[in-house]
Amino acid sequence: MELHERLEEVFRQVFDSEHLKLADEMMAPDIEGWDSVTHINLMFGIEQAFGVRFNGNELAEMKNIGELKQFLTGKGKR
Repeated sequence: MELHERLEEVFRQVFDSEHLKLADEMMAPDIEGWDSVTHINLMFGIEQAFGVRFNGNELAEMKNIGELKQFLTGKGKR
């Protein structure tokens, strides 16, 4: 399964929406139900699924889904 599909699966689980489709330009306001609680659940879900750790507000500071994917792709190189 490619990165986009894996990420979409995490989002679907966190937001309890089996039809949620991610696009690189999407931001938090574009996703219904994205609040402080789901943000934390999403952070933990991504960390668990991809074996990464976010430092502080790292996830909140990302502009969109595309930037999150770049982060996940480059995480092994940091």
